[in-house]
Amino acid sequence: MIIARDTMIDGRYRAMKRLGAGGMAEVWCAEDEVLGRRVAVKLLGGRYATDPEFHERFRREAQAAAGLTHPNIVGIFDRSEWEGTPYIAMELVDGQTLKELVTERGPLPPHIAVGLVEQVLRALAYAHRRGIVHRDIKPQNVILDPEGEAKVADFGIARAGNSEMTQTGAIVGTVQYLSPEQANGHPVDRRSDLYSAGIVLYELLTGHVPFDGEAPVSIALKHVNERPVPPGQLRPGIPPALEAVVLRALEKDPNLRFQSAEEFIAALEQARHAPTRRIVAEPPPVVVDPYVEEEVERSRWWLWALGLLVIAALAVGAFFLFAGGEKVTVPNLVGRNADDAIAILQRRGLEPDIENVVSDEVKRDEVISQNPEAGSEVREGAAVEIRVSAGREQVTVPAVVGTSQEEAEQALEAAGFKPKVERAYSDSVPEGDVISSSPEQGRSVSKGRTITLTVSRGREGVTVPGLVGNTREGAEQALQSAGLSADVTERESSEPPGTVLEQNPANGTTVAPGSTVALVVAKERPQIPDVTTDNPTAEEATQALEDAGYKVKTVERQGDPALVGRVIGQSPAAGTRRSTGGTVTIAVVPDPNATPTATPTP
Repeated sequence: MIIARDTMIDGRYRAMKRLGAGGMAEVWCAEDEVLGRRVAVKLLGGRYATDPEFHERFRREAQAAAGLTHPNIVGIFDRSEWEGTPYIAMELVDGQTLKELVTERGPLPPHIAVGLVEQVLRALAYAHRRGIVHRDIKPQNVILDPEGEAKVADFGIARAGNSEMTQTGAIVGTVQYLSPEQANGHPVDRRSDLYSAGIVLYELLTGHVPFDGEAPVSIALKHVNERPVPPGQLRPGIPPALEAVVLRALEKDPNLRFQSAEEFIAALEQARHAPTRRIVAEPPPVVVDPYVEEEVERSRWWLWALGLLVIAALAVGAFFLFAGGEKVTVPNLVGRNADDAIAILQRRGLEPDIENVVSDEVKRDEVISQNPEAGSEVREGAAVEIRVSAGREQVTVPAVVGTSQEEAEQALEAAGFKPKVERAYSDSVPEGDVISSSPEQGRSVSKGRTITLTVSRGREGVTVPGLVGNTREGAEQALQSAGLSADVTERESSEPPGTVLEQNPANGTTVAPGSTVALVVAKERPQIPDVTTDNPTAEEATQALEDAGYKVKTVERQGDPALVGRVIGQSPAAGTRRSTGGTVTIAVVPDPNATPTATPTP
């Protein structure tokens, strides 16, 4: 299937810009013509688009993933098929992937790398609790939004693709991030995702994946058989406690890894706050001869003096042993990006000591102050404290779900947020009330951030189909399919019986689900009864015609005197089909002896 700019996908999404393509799918930025927002539409392609089994797996997984609503997961809005091609409409995140970030900037400072991976793990924890295993965690599938929040993409799609070795030995997916059990073609569970998250952390810390090679199969075998090089050997300065967490995440045996994303996060937090190594010189114990009594008691002050001299000597020795080295001038770091500041300090042989502080004025990751000040001289290896902006103050998103739009906007503004409103139909939330917020209520986010409110449009309206000219049966089926009901009345017509003559509301009208549409259906016109056979009286003929629903007009016609007062003709003829209410003329033989009725003089 060929898609070009302005292609209308499934009658709803207008393609605007191609964002990317691969062997499995292509992604377009599109305008949702119904809700008036931009989305990312992913359409299956290649051999997957014609595989019925894959279609069914894709449908099941997309359905499960559509239920995942989390600040660190790219939201899925819609899933369907268009001209036989399955597609998913997703949240459009304007930002770079972690892969682009590490490729552009190289290894990240440990505290930043840990913070990003913790966000990925929170997304995985949420999905795993709902029985969803991603199976394709990699930095290419993690996008940073403008606020610096990490969002995991392709939930459900990756699982449907399976990212595993096939029976022929070919590998589908990005093999550098496969778990050993995936590489072996074994069943996988959430611990496979945690292994892949460990590789992402390894790459963010070192700038390299732990296993690489020319052939995908050789890389897969390394996942199964080789131990990774400890990240501290590739990038000195990674805390030992953090290195231990990474290596545990990359254990070959799933039982030796972290058993849940929550456990992985707890280990990262413990490593983040692990104490630094210290060298402590303690004085040796002073030994007193047990056989010396009074002399020792009188001269004990000499022993104390000797002990103090030993301590002083050790302290001086330690100073010259550990405080040696050349002096280094402390550079000016204020205003620099934290990554650049850390790199500058490390190049000069100084140890960065980072403190993150909230700041409304200084942008995130920028150095606010330092100690010692720029220009000071310190020994090589000394620590330099740098205070780095953590961005705006973290504020809890207030509870707004179920409130009116006005109340929600006031609550968000009072908390220091900027409200943005999107609208969606809802069968359960009244029109004008808030369905959800993003980020979700109760979550701590940066003050001043934009919070998107999804406000109910009420129940989604149903468009009344065109029914005039259809048969009664076809019209009733069409209404039932649209969630509507029919109220049918019949009317005599020259149209074939059962044909819909009129409808109300008209074609194209939007009504509430379950509404009733009035139909007028054609009914066959009756036949005019025979009132000439056996020459009934004028009164008898008139009664028969009026009972049949017709009006009667009587005219006189000369005839057999024996038939005076009786009907000798009718028009239209008997058996003719005419609508009731019409006029039938009967001819009656007049009485020749009757006195003509005087015509009044005008």
